[in-house]
Amino acid sequence: MTLFDPLVLPNGSTLPNRIAKAAMEENMADADHAPSEHLMRLYQAWAEGGAGLLISGNVMVDSRAMTGPGGVVLEDDTHLARFERWARIGRGKGAQFWLQINHPGRQMQSNLGQPTWAPSAVALELGNLSKRFATPQEMTPAVIQDVIERFTRTAQLGEQAGFTGVEIHAAHGYLLSQFLSPLTNQRNDQWGGSLENRARLLLEIVKAVRAVVSPGFAVAVKLNSADFQRGGFSAEDAQQVVRLLDGQGVDLVELSGGSYEAPAMQGQARDGRTLAREAYFLEFAREIRAVASMPVMVTGGIRRAPVAQQVLDSGIEMVGIGTALAIDPNLPRDWQLGLGSAPQLPPITWNNKVLASLANMAVVKYQLHQLSQGRDSQPGVSPLWALVTQQVKDLFRTRQYRRRMARRAVR
Repeated sequence: MTLFDPLVLPNGSTLPNRIAKAAMEENMADADHAPSEHLMRLYQAWAEGGAGLLISGNVMVDSRAMTGPGGVVLEDDTHLARFERWARIGRGKGAQFWLQINHPGRQMQSNLGQPTWAPSAVALELGNLSKRFATPQEMTPAVIQDVIERFTRTAQLGEQAGFTGVEIHAAHGYLLSQFLSPLTNQRNDQWGGSLENRARLLLEIVKAVRAVVSPGFAVAVKLNSADFQRGGFSAEDAQQVVRLLDGQGVDLVELSGGSYEAPAMQGQARDGRTLAREAYFLEFAREIRAVASMPVMVTGGIRRAPVAQQVLDSGIEMVGIGTALAIDPNLPRDWQLGLGSAPQLPPITWNNKVLASLANMAVVKYQLHQLSQGRDSQPGVSPLWALVTQQVKDLFRTRQYRRRMARRAVR
């Protein structure tokens, strides 16, 4: 099995190779929260770069629940034509193109001015930055049902627009991940307590989505291999959730890890464990591969072809690449030509780990912004400059978002 062998998914569709452009949050929506021209240009670059699968950054199922300002929202068909064009661009060179669909739960900044919902009223612990996030309200049964319906509707609309699948985001500390973790889910009803109860919302969403999309439309799940916090969602929990997903029509499980509190997806754990310098989650993925009936994809720090091949040699079917493709969108094509490309960002060694994590995300977004304007990436950009410019952009987009939501409220 090589990086450029095709992969037939359980639904019968085929990925032309084993390299996926993993999701990165672009925050490049237009004023209507639809795909912008910059976002189209960015995905054109990735489509031409040779990955067999493109997975979008967060597409929100509810405009009132955003991972950040400038996010894409697909909750009705108002701007479906723009999504149709985005799908055509992403699929233009033969790749499959999936929407990553998501709800932030408590990981939504309070300055967006919307109520924050989560499985339980447990606030984020981010030191001095904790005040940027409100203590969430515990979700009522009606709110839970609304979330199920919204994920389902977004998946339907995605298929209608011409995307070939969706990835349901149940990792990185967002809403479905919050339900899975005993640290953030302290409920004593059918949605909390045992792992089977904590996994119920994810399972209900998977079943509801699978019931309304066509058999050939891919339904994937992004899952934490662990959340890397003591007492949280463990590697053993992840294996059990994958067992629960067996038989539910899931076409692929992507394994990552961490949350805002413990950004393991950037190579940082908070429970004392040391992650590998590259392919952070491969050790956990091997354990989950042993119990999974569907293909498994591992994401996290992969930037070199020999490491990507090592992932496949361990029995994992797909390799997800994020930051390296933000620096060099042509990486898969280069590897196929035998070039030893290995794009990398300089490490950020600030003492404040939360700020360092924010700066790392800002540096990645800086590369995406460059590519979206048809420019070369700049991996050597100052992290401080990237962070400050990102904060200024976010401030502008936050004000724009609040004005839009205020107008909508008075209609």
